[in-house]
Amino acid sequence: MTQATLTDQVQEVLDKLRPFLLRDGGDCELVDIEDGIVKLRLLGACGSCPSSTITLKAGIERALLEEVPGIIEVEQVF
Repeated sequence: MTQATLTDQVQEVLDKLRPFLLRDGGDCELVDIEDGIVKLRLLGACGSCPSSTITLKAGIERALLEEVPGIIEVEQVF
């Protein structure tokens, strides 16, 4: 799979999740995908929320692992 295809697939999943983040005053930005690790920056309320790790791992990471082959982890970057 090409990097562009992988990026498109990840972005598609993020776009499905985005309304839930926006509803809580946050958002996320795809920074990079490297060796199956998606690097995300949490924005707005998500950046400073104490539950952001849960959102990242239980929400975003779970969805990406289920829907995008080759993804192994999601990391938050600042």
